[in-house]
Amino acid sequence: MSSLLITDARIVNEGRITEGDVLVADGRIEAIGPDLQGRPADRVIEARGRWLLPGLIDDQVHFREPGMEHKADIATESAAAVAGGVTSFFEMPNTKPPALSPDALEDKYRRAAGRATANYAFFMGAAHDNADMLEALDPTTTPGIKIFMGSSTGNMLVDDPDVLDRIFRTATIPVVTHCEDTPTIQANERTYRERYGNAVEPRHHPEIRSHEACWLSSSFAVGLARRHGTSLHVLHLTTARELELFDAGPIEGKRITCEACIHHLMFDDTDYAALGNRIKCNPAIKSAEDRRALLAALREDRIDVVATDHAPHTREEKEVPYLEAPAGLPLIQDFLPALLELVHRGELTIEQVVEKSSHNVARRFDVAERGFIREGCWADLVLADPETPTRVTDAAALSKCGWSPFAGRTLQGSVTATIVSGTVAWENGALTGAIPGRRIAFDR
Repeated sequence: MSSLLITDARIVNEGRITEGDVLVADGRIEAIGPDLQGRPADRVIEARGRWLLPGLIDDQVHFREPGMEHKADIATESAAAVAGGVTSFFEMPNTKPPALSPDALEDKYRRAAGRATANYAFFMGAAHDNADMLEALDPTTTPGIKIFMGSSTGNMLVDDPDVLDRIFRTATIPVVTHCEDTPTIQANERTYRERYGNAVEPRHHPEIRSHEACWLSSSFAVGLARRHGTSLHVLHLTTARELELFDAGPIEGKRITCEACIHHLMFDDTDYAALGNRIKCNPAIKSAEDRRALLAALREDRIDVVATDHAPHTREEKEVPYLEAPAGLPLIQDFLPALLELVHRGELTIEQVVEKSSHNVARRFDVAERGFIREGCWADLVLADPETPTRVTDAAALSKCGWSPFAGRTLQGSVTATIVSGTVAWENGALTGAIPGRRIAFDR
């Protein structure tokens, strides 16, 4: 592997911004210092004062492979990831077939090898009938166990209290949950169907997948985790009320953590009028008040992680009546530009962005040698330009679905270069053609 020297960067790492250079050799960070320009390197990148960040680790993506490759696959979506500043991703198990066994999990790793532009790991899914396999699972093979505690996601809905109790009681690795109460959602949908027939609209989505549906499920999950001492990570919070379930403070020592997703920080229910099914997602985008509460909780360290829940569908699948349209939207290519937009607005600091999208993901899931700019760590790095905006268009989308919910918007910030395991994968608005993604190791 070649060596790389990045000069004159503003290095954002572990709560500080320092000016200096970073030398990369054999895929790892060899040296960090104020003046490394005399050190030999095969290539030099002049940062010219731009921010150098640890690569983002997205702990929640749906890349649709196997089984739904018409809308996305590991190769296309990992390419979109590096364009968005993401150097590592954790992919969810609700594929076809779902990743409900060690064999299915390893099949995904085989598919990613040599095809993923970013580093990769895959969650093991929970079902009603695989608790024995979950208990015997090698903890180094997956970031955690994913439970759909309330969802319409195929056969992966787990709502049996005895099964849930067993999983929470016996899990030795993080349990990650999608929390929405299915009976509440079903009752709400019946009400809206009775009122509007087939003319239910996207604007009704946050009323069907309501605040109460989120609260009932997330409070149940947190209660189970407290009873059993489970390591629990609640995905994509959307409501102000749910925040009271979680403690403010540093992530170190927390057994129960939570995350927010970028679309819930950037959109609110007033956007359904213009975007309709394009922003239909589960759990639903809710009010501006909820959005502000999520941002405040990030600032006070009540929310620990920011992710995307990247979940692409084709335009044709989205351009149908609301009740028929699938939930989910492509977000990974716009992840860091959207976070930089929040920094530009003063809603987050760049240090908070790094902590929530890199450091804390590595800490929460015991990621080995990634997520920080430290000598000896793998060189997963992003050169970010806060001054050059990103004009988002559907035409520029690298995701196979070919569109973005941010299309037509300008985000104040851009990704100049993305370096994965020491190799430049994205630079100056284009993929380099390198496929440097590696299987993520877990220090457990």
